[in-house]
Amino acid sequence: GTDAFGRDIYTRLVYGSRISMRMGLVSVGIALLLGVTSGMIAGFYGKRIDNLIMRIVDITLAFPGILLALVVIAILGPSLFNAMVAVGISAAPTYARVTRGMVLKTKEEVFVESATAIGCRPGRIIMRHILPNILGPIVVVATLGVGGAIISGPALSFLGLGALPPTPEWGLILSEGRNYLRVAWWITTFPGLAIMITVLSIN
Repeated sequence: GTDAFGRDIYTRLVYGSRISMRMGLVSVGIALLLGVTSGMIAGFYGKRIDNLIMRIVDITLAFPGILLALVVIAILGPSLFNAMVAVGISAAPTYARVTRGMVLKTKEEVFVESATAIGCRPGRIIMRHILPNILGPIVVVATLGVGGAIISGPALSFLGLGALPPTPEWGLILSEGRNYLRVAWWITTFPGLAIMITVLSIN
């Protein structure tokens, strides 16, 4: 079917899949960059640096992810890229926690002690010895995070804080069709199904 402006829903859904997948991948990329970096620094150096970073993480974890994303959008302004940044920032504390825990465990291993004993610099120890050994859990969290970001992105667009018209983003299509539910149910049904199937498939 078509929407209120006569635009083909199927075509907009297919084109919008690129936007939603980009939303998921870019958001997770931002979250990984911020979360993994801060988690490795906190876990490796410990003491005051660890306390400072983890208190900031605790404060951000105290807020629901979507609320934190709304605050970031309010500061940056509504746009598709800003929505990606907002979702990425709101997800970063989770990656920081996971990374810190894995670093605390891994840095006690013998191979890290050996690298320290022969005079390797902290940056080299982190990048060459610790990071490759903690990638497994991070990849799992990141994979699940893509699905979460694909839900959060359309949620922001639905509220008018993400993609702006006429971008064929799934959340925006849902928002535009809610006024026509009684006469044109397909406008909202198929974007909703697309989001559900995509997230389930990724999970």
